[in-house]
Amino acid sequence: MRLDTRRLNSIFRALESRNYRLFFAGQGLSLIGTWMTQTATIWLVYDLTNSALLLGVVGFAQQIPNFLLTPFAGVFVDRWNRHRTLLITQVLAMIQSLALATLALTGTVQIWQIIALSVFQGFINAFDMPTRQAFVVEIVEKKENLGNAIALNSSVFSGARLIGPAIAGFVIAAVGTGACFLIDGISYIAVITGLLAMRLPARSLKLNASKEPIWQKLTEGFTYAFGFPPIRSLLLLIALVSFMGMPYTVLAPIFATEVLQGGPQTLGFLMAASGLGALMGAIYLSSRQTIIGLGKIIATAPAVFGLALIVFALSHVLWLSLLALLFVGASLILQATSSNTILQTIVDEDKRGRVMSFYTVAFISMVTFGNLAAGSLASQIGAANTLVIGGLFCILGSLLFTRQLPALRKLVRPIYLRMGVLSKAH
Repeated sequence: MRLDTRRLNSIFRALESRNYRLFFAGQGLSLIGTWMTQTATIWLVYDLTNSALLLGVVGFAQQIPNFLLTPFAGVFVDRWNRHRTLLITQVLAMIQSLALATLALTGTVQIWQIIALSVFQGFINAFDMPTRQAFVVEIVEKKENLGNAIALNSSVFSGARLIGPAIAGFVIAAVGTGACFLIDGISYIAVITGLLAMRLPARSLKLNASKEPIWQKLTEGFTYAFGFPPIRSLLLLIALVSFMGMPYTVLAPIFATEVLQGGPQTLGFLMAASGLGALMGAIYLSSRQTIIGLGKIIATAPAVFGLALIVFALSHVLWLSLLALLFVGASLILQATSSNTILQTIVDEDKRGRVMSFYTVAFISMVTFGNLAAGSLASQIGAANTLVIGGLFCILGSLLFTRQLPALRKLVRPIYLRMGVLSKAH
């Protein structure tokens, strides 16, 4: 029993920080609402249009502001008060969800309105995501717990992916999509309350009043990130998996209805299976005591992701589809969270916001073009063939990264030695 308690304390050790506890709890509630909205949105779009192409268009609309604005947002993240920025983005996101709820509940929603509100949400996310990533460093008091905090963030995100879509499936079937959007809007109160309750040190509240031109700072960050092979390779692998593999989420309604002959509950189960796998992967990473060995995980995970995606694409039975998506979710979170942890460890503090903005572009915004390409391709060759092609590219990316891994380790080793992550004996 004592061993179990120690193990549990190890998994949740970042929660020793009061500010991080508030952040963790608020995010947990809000992200459930966010995933309910994600599921309800793709179901509503498909219900209104019955079009794979428009599923891709809506996904594109939500992500294109991320792609265009996030690199510039990273410059501001390194300048602005991150706490205040998060408060603003959460209030705006609440307004967006409540607007969507009003349209859906009154029965006046149209596809162009969904696209417009998706663009607005993408604009918010462009500033919110890199700020959120960089803010974690400020609210975790013990820096040796940073990796655990990042993994716990992934755990709460993955837990929401498990719970949110499953709830959404039943809510949509019972009362419609509008209720999901309303619940999401209300859930933002938890995040805002948590942020307002934080007690931050003075250094976190100071504004970095850099007067250098934005373009110059952006160029400096880009040169730094893509001039250092470990950072460059991590970002490129994440971008590949996001572009070729992640669009399975917007094509999921096609598999739920046309392949598996189900309804919104089936879609909820599919999304929840992916969320359960992601949660399992995130809990495993939370239990790790060191970042040593994450490179191997990053190299292997995209191959598992690609293989599982192919199985899902070819499956015609629910249990196999659920099992495949379990591995899809687990492998995706193992790669993304491990990459995030290494990036946050090796990056220079004054460039953290910009590097994390590139991470956001790679992990989130590249899905923009992936969604559009997948929607277009699926309308021509079918959703199953589209996902098979994506899975094959993910496996290829895994093989290429594995070949680079020994050289990347040599470049990262001096940083780990300097930080005390590695001893000279290693």
